[in-house]
Amino acid sequence: MPHIILLGTLDTKLAETLYLYNQLQQNATRFATPLEITLIDCGRQAITHDAITISHTDLLSKYASGDTTGILTQSRGQVIELLISCVSKCVTELLQTIEIHGIIGAGGSGGTSLITAVMRKAAPLGLPKLVVSTVASGDTGPVIGECDITLMYSVVDIAGTNRLLREVLGNAAGAMIGMASTYQHRQAERRTQTAQDKQREEKKTRVGITMFGVTTPCVDRVRCHLEDNYSVEVYVFHTTGHGGKAMERLVEEGRLDAILDITTTEICDLIAGGTMSCENSRLERTLKRGIPNIISIGATDMVNFGPANTVPPQYRDRKLLVHNPTITLMRTSAAECREVGEFILDKLNRFTQDPSMVEVWLPRGGVSSVGTEGSAFADADADAALADTLQSGLNDSGIRVVSDERDINDDGFTLDIADRLMALVAKHSCSANAS
Repeated sequence: MPHIILLGTLDTKLAETLYLYNQLQQNATRFATPLEITLIDCGRQAITHDAITISHTDLLSKYASGDTTGILTQSRGQVIELLISCVSKCVTELLQTIEIHGIIGAGGSGGTSLITAVMRKAAPLGLPKLVVSTVASGDTGPVIGECDITLMYSVVDIAGTNRLLREVLGNAAGAMIGMASTYQHRQAERRTQTAQDKQREEKKTRVGITMFGVTTPCVDRVRCHLEDNYSVEVYVFHTTGHGGKAMERLVEEGRLDAILDITTTEICDLIAGGTMSCENSRLERTLKRGIPNIISIGATDMVNFGPANTVPPQYRDRKLLVHNPTITLMRTSAAECREVGEFILDKLNRFTQDPSMVEVWLPRGGVSSVGTEGSAFADADADAALADTLQSGLNDSGIRVVSDERDINDDGFTLDIADRLMALVAKHSCSANAS
């Protein structure tokens, strides 16, 4: 029997949430799937209804810290932050005590912000998460972050139950029943795995690799080489602003054993104000973890913007390349490359837990498919500004630096960096066994 958590701001979306509740039940009945629903009231004001499993009052009394007297008279933002904290603690507790197979909710901008924050904070990656939202067609980066949240655009405001909204909510309910049932089935299959199957799966080294379109040849060869020659499970992350963060979240959760951070391009966007920027904490979590970690400088020859007419005025005279109709690339300058190098250097110096497990590889023949000699973004001086900053700055650090004259997509480079990571994995394994 799938068990689904339904999150709703019931002081403003009661009728709409109850319709979604009923649609979940009807879809479950239609497909002969017994269903349990835990309805949590996330609204700012308390209401009563028989369908509510965990009330607004329950949330505050059990999960709020300190005296909550008068807390709901604070600003809207403060109240929402409190509710996010309380609901996240509640969902975490539910996940730890009973089997949950999916989380669903619906809301406008405020409800979406609250519901998705809870999903990001409390729900593990892999657990089905779906939100029907009025803001699903806008900039969804802040809403989804590094999580596997499914957004469904409501088309109309989530206000009332007009025919179109009913269709959208009904589709969302059907999708959630399908996802939750599939998730439950997979969990049951894992429990019935033989001891031999589990041991075989656990023995595989889980490797995270960062990529971008212009480093895809490198990453594809690395992945194939690792899978063909080692007992590994490879996870590839697209560094579009959230890929690096997603990878580092898995590192922090202990779900990755080694990292090939080949493509650190998100740092360029952070520095120059591009559209695919990482957070300022990029690189930190992996370095703190002390696992095998090779860092390279893939695609650090570019900053990402939207369509050509959206490039900021101060950059209009720079070297630009239309990657596709929605993405325009700007060549990083020597000064920007130096700043990228200083960013990486600072993180290495401050957060490296075990220098023997960290290496920096510098492909001096070009850091992307458009940055090699004769290509659109070829700029040896800019590339050298970054590489030299790292090479000189890491002297006497205990971190090995490999300066390589080949470009990042060179066949030999890709095989060498892959094999070197696995050598670090073997070394790390020996150290762990010895201790």
